[in-house]
Amino acid sequence: MAAELLRVTGLHAYYGESHVLHGVDCHVHRGEVVTLLGRNGAGRTTTLKALLGLVGGRSGSVMIDGRETMALPPHKIARLGIAYCPEERGIYSSLSTEENLLLPPPVAPGGMSVDEIYAMFPNLKERRASRGTHLSGGEQQMLALARILRTGARLLLLDEISEGLAPVIVQALSRTVHRLREQGYTIVMVEQNFRFAAPLADRFYIMERGRIVEGFAARDLQDRTSMLHQYLGV
Repeated sequence: MAAELLRVTGLHAYYGESHVLHGVDCHVHRGEVVTLLGRNGAGRTTTLKALLGLVGGRSGSVMIDGRETMALPPHKIARLGIAYCPEERGIYSSLSTEENLLLPPPVAPGGMSVDEIYAMFPNLKERRASRGTHLSGGEQQMLALARILRTGARLLLLDEISEGLAPVIVQALSRTVHRLREQGYTIVMVEQNFRFAAPLADRFYIMERGRIVEGFAARDLQDRTSMLHQYLGV
């Protein structure tokens, strides 16, 4: 088993007066793909944001590569080699595709070059001079993912990257995640699309009401069908 890269213990998170996470416990090994499953409102996106300190308040423990991060501001957490691809994508409409791609600063050495990214996402190379508003939803999602690969981060937090996209784009993103896993990236995904997540993940956690209620390995997936139906309706 590879070394542990992320360990979350007793994580609580708040938005103002709202107590959203209620003691999340999970871990991720280096090179793994781990998927957080759950219904809308279960706390999955808040978990990703809380790992980076992007919530109003948090308590508990988030260890990244053996270092406690609870006292660190988000920009210093990012410099430990962690990057977030948000559900809303965050593409700047006034900038070109390539300008969006070049915008984030490096957080660690070893990020992909622009040429490497264009080899992985040929659509972006073709649209490199197009403004963000002129890209399709699928191209914007590719750009949002490609943008964090330049930073040198090796722990990627991906939030609903398949949502609302055409099947051909979802298939392309699936191949991309598979390639990133082969290249040694560690990935934590939030996904509503179980068919997208199932063949990609090494392990799964199921969240409900701000807690992780189940965790299991991909090899146990068939044995967990009734439990998945109970929590997810799939």
